[in-house]
Amino acid sequence: MNDKLKVEFIDTQLMDRVSAEGRKSPRGRMNYNFHRNESDPVNRLLNAMHRGSYLPVHRHLSPSRSESCVVLRGKVGITIYADDGTVVERRVVGAACDTVGVDIEAGVWHGLVVLEDDTVLMEVKQGPYAPISAENIAPWSPNVADVVAVERFVKELEESFNND
Repeated sequence: MNDKLKVEFIDTQLMDRVSAEGRKSPRGRMNYNFHRNESDPVNRLLNAMHRGSYLPVHRHLSPSRSESCVVLRGKVGITIYADDGTVVERRVVGAACDTVGVDIEAGVWHGLVVLEDDTVLMEVKQGPYAPISAENIAPWSPNVADVVAVERFVKELEESFNND
């Protein structure tokens, strides 16, 4: 094989390693990138997450990006919102569930809550990488700096999905 070509297998050892790094992270999650750099036209990554990890409700509109996620291990709750914050769709997504993934078009407000520790998602997004800008974070989503509001928001989401 050509030394410049790269092949990586997604196995239990890799998912365990990235999950362990996520446990140590203050955010409760860790990415493992397969793309060589953030400027690649397609970003492919594992996202290992633990309960309590906070992802604000967001969209990928500026710049316009779609994304696809498949849960390889564990379980999450995904919520799709209208522009005014009304819930449009909610779904438990997991490796052992009826729904194992989601494809989200650019501009769709969405949120995710982790329902099991050591959850691992495979994500594919258009590149180059663009951090979530302020206009792409939902105004009804708690500010990451407001620890009390974030904890309350995450707990309410967890409970709503666990009671479904």
